[in-house]
Amino acid sequence: MPFVTHLECANCGKEFEAQQVHNLCTSCQRPLWVRYDLDAVKAHFTKQDLVGRPPTIWRYLELLPLEDPTNIVSLTETITPILGAPKLSEKFGLKNLLIKDESRLPTGSFKARGMAMAITMAKEFGIRRLAVPTAGNAGGAMASYAARAGMESWVFMPEDTPAINRKECHLAGAHTYLVNGLIDDCGKLVADGTRAKGWFNLSTLKEPYRIEGKKTMGLELAEQFDWKLPDVILYPTGGGTGLIGMWKAFQELETLGFLKSRIKPRMYACQSSGCAPIVDAFTKGSRFAKRFENAATVASGLRVPSAVGDFMIIDAVKESGGKAMAAPEEDIPKWMQVAASSEGLSICPETAVCLSVLDQLAQNGEIKPKERVLVFNTGASQKYPEAVAEDLPRIDLSTPIDWATI
Repeated sequence: MPFVTHLECANCGKEFEAQQVHNLCTSCQRPLWVRYDLDAVKAHFTKQDLVGRPPTIWRYLELLPLEDPTNIVSLTETITPILGAPKLSEKFGLKNLLIKDESRLPTGSFKARGMAMAITMAKEFGIRRLAVPTAGNAGGAMASYAARAGMESWVFMPEDTPAINRKECHLAGAHTYLVNGLIDDCGKLVADGTRAKGWFNLSTLKEPYRIEGKKTMGLELAEQFDWKLPDVILYPTGGGTGLIGMWKAFQELETLGFLKSRIKPRMYACQSSGCAPIVDAFTKGSRFAKRFENAATVASGLRVPSAVGDFMIIDAVKESGGKAMAAPEEDIPKWMQVAASSEGLSICPETAVCLSVLDQLAQNGEIKPKERVLVFNTGASQKYPEAVAEDLPRIDLSTPIDWATI
C-alpha cells in the first residue's frame, strides 16, 4: 500500500501530484520533497514488521515512494556494516568512533541507494531514457542500474574524473562524454539536451527520488543502533543528498514514534578547502551558497561548486546543532593512509575529509570523549588510484639484495 500523499517544494512549499513525473519546482526551480501520510504509516507499520524482511534497502517499503514493488530495479542493495575503529578512536581521544561502510554496496558507493530508487521510479513512470552529470560514482551507479532496467543512459563528466569512474560508465553501456568543465557545466549540458534527446534528468536533487533512496541510510542506521541515534554524524558533502535524506529519515522516524530519544545527531557537513561553498555560506550565516570558483579537489565527489539543495543542507545542519566545516585539501592522502594503516579501513578521499574535520573537532573540544560518533565511508578507495601517491622502493633482481635496507 503506497503512503505518498504529494510532493512539496522545499523552498516555496508549492504542492505537486505524486503520480506524475517531476523535476524541480515549476515556480522557483528548487528541489521537491516526497511527503507521506505518516499517521497512516503508523497505523499499518511497526518496528516488529521489519523482523524477517530481507536485509536490503527495500525492507522499508512503507517509507519509500514506489506503488508497485514489481517495478523495483535492484542489484541487491544490502544493509552496510557499522565497524568499530578503536585505534582511530584512541587517536582522536574518543571512546566510540564508528564507521558505516557504504563501499559494500553495488558499484562500490552510496550512490547505489539513490540510483536504485530513482531508476525504480523511472521504470514505474515508463521512462526509458536517462541522463546525469557526475563527478564520478553517480555516473557509474546510474549506468549500471539503467543497464539492469534495460534503459538507455547518457553520462556527462569532467574530463579529469577518475579513470575507473569513466570506464565503469562505458562498460555499463552508457553514452559517456568527457567535458572540459566542472559538474555544473555537465549539468547544464544535461538540461540543455533534454528536449533534443528526450531523456529524463537524474541530476542530484533535480528529481525527487534519489533523496528517498539516500534516506535509507538514516532508516538503516537507526535500526542498527536499536532506534537510539548516534550523538554525532560526519558526512562528506558535495550535492548533499545523503545528509538531507538522513535528516528527513530521522524526522519521519520521530513522527512515527520509532526513536527511543527525541535527541537527534549533530550533523557535520564536511567539505574540502578546494571546494567548500556550503562551508562558506554557513560561516557567513547565509542560507544559500555562492558558486565556488576554481573548485579543485582530489575528492571528486565533493567537487560540486554550486548545489541546488544548498539551503536544504544548511537547514539540516543548523536544525541539528551541527556545522559545515572544511578540511585542508593537502591532508586528504594522509587521512586515507591513517585509516588504512591503523584499522585496515580502505576509505575514499571524501571520507578522509571527514576524518580531518573530526580531528579539528576533537582538538577544539566540540566532541566529548564519550559521545558516539559515526563517520560515513561513502565509497571504495580502490576507485581513486589518483588520490594516493605511489613512491615505492624497487628491487633489482640482477644485483645482490642488501637485506639491511629492507
